[in-house]
Amino acid sequence: MTDALARSSLPEGRHSDGGGLYLNVKPTGTKSWVFMYTRDGRRQVLGLGSYPALRLSAAREKASELRTALASGVDPKVARSPRQEPTFAECTTQFLASMESQWRNDKHRAQWRSTLGEAYCSPILKMRVADITTDHVLKVLAPIWTTKPETASRLRGRIERVLDFAKVRGWRSGENPALWRGHLKNILPTRARLTRGHHAAMPYTDVPAFVLRLRKLDGTSARALELLILCASRSGEVLNAKWSEVDLEKGVWQVPAERMKAGRAHRVPLSSRALELLQEMHEARISDYVFPGQKEGRPLSTMALEMQLRRMKVVGVTVHGFRSSFRDWAGEETDHAREVAEAALAHVVGDATERAYRRSDALEKRRLLMGDWANFLEPK
Repeated sequence: MTDALARSSLPEGRHSDGGGLYLNVKPTGTKSWVFMYTRDGRRQVLGLGSYPALRLSAAREKASELRTALASGVDPKVARSPRQEPTFAECTTQFLASMESQWRNDKHRAQWRSTLGEAYCSPILKMRVADITTDHVLKVLAPIWTTKPETASRLRGRIERVLDFAKVRGWRSGENPALWRGHLKNILPTRARLTRGHHAAMPYTDVPAFVLRLRKLDGTSARALELLILCASRSGEVLNAKWSEVDLEKGVWQVPAERMKAGRAHRVPLSSRALELLQEMHEARISDYVFPGQKEGRPLSTMALEMQLRRMKVVGVTVHGFRSSFRDWAGEETDHAREVAEAALAHVVGDATERAYRRSDALEKRRLLMGDWANFLEPK
C-alpha cells in the first residue's frame, strides 16, 4: 500500500498493507483502516480509524503496536482499550465504602482515611493500582518505618488490604507489593527491632497520691479522669458516657458495644467512690453526657484528659497507661483471678471454645475487685 494507491479509486473490499493491516473500502467509497488477527482460533477485526483522517504512516504505527501486544500474549482489543483501573485514591474510596459498615466508630474510620490519604500515601495516590510496585510501596513506608513504627506497620497492612481489594475487582494481578511475609520482611527491619510504642504508665504505688491531687481540683476533666482511673476504662468510653447508660441504684454502668474496642457491650461495676462521683455529676447535670464539653450537646474533647495531665505537670505518663497501673496492682497486690482482672479491662481472654463456655461476665467478682482498687486509691 502507498499513499497514492490509498487515495485512488479502489474497488470495494479490503486491501492489504501486510502484517494484518487493511484499508477497507465500502460500497459508498468511504475508506477506513482495520486490523485483522486470529485469537483462540477465531478471526478478529479491529477498526483503527477512517482514511484520510488517519494517514497510512499512522495506521502502520497502530498496527505495529497491536502486533507487539499479540506477540506478548495480550489480546489487541485489551491493549488498545483505554485504561479502566482506578487510581490508588479512587480504589481506596471504593474499598472504604465497602468496609466502613464493619467498623465500630468514627475514630476508626477517620484513622483509615487519614493514613491512606495525603498524609502518608501521596507518592501513590494518583497512580493506577495496576502500576504500583514494591518500590512505590517502599517510597511510602521507608520515611516513617523507624520513626513511627506503629503507624508504618498499620499503614503497610492497610495498603495491602486496598491492593488485595483491587486484585479481587480485576484491576491488578500478581503478588501484592505490600505483602509482609516472604516479601517486605526481607527488605524492612522486623518489628522486633522497632520500638513497640506501649503506653507509658504511672507506677501503681504513685496513683493514690495522684488521685488525691486530682480530687482537690475543680472541673469536669478532673472528675472524668478520676472515673477513668477508678473504672480502669478507656478514654473514649468515659468521655462519651451518657446518663442513659448509668444505673445509680444498681451501681452499674453499661458501655454499649459500639464504643468498646472488642465490639461487645461491657458492664462496669461502680465502686462506692465511683457512685459518689457520678451522683455529684448527676445533681449538676446539664446534658445527656455525663461529662459535657463546652459545646452544647457535645462531650468533653478527646484531648481533655491528656490536657488535664499537662496542667498537673505530670510527664512521661499517658491517660491510657492508668489501665496498666491497675493491672499491675491487681497482679502484684491481690489474689483476684487473672481472668477477673482481664475482664475488668474488657480484654478478650482465651480461644473461641473457652469463651463459648465462659458466658458470664463475672460482674460480682469484678465488683469486689473494683472495690478493692477504689480502697487502694482512697487517700490515707
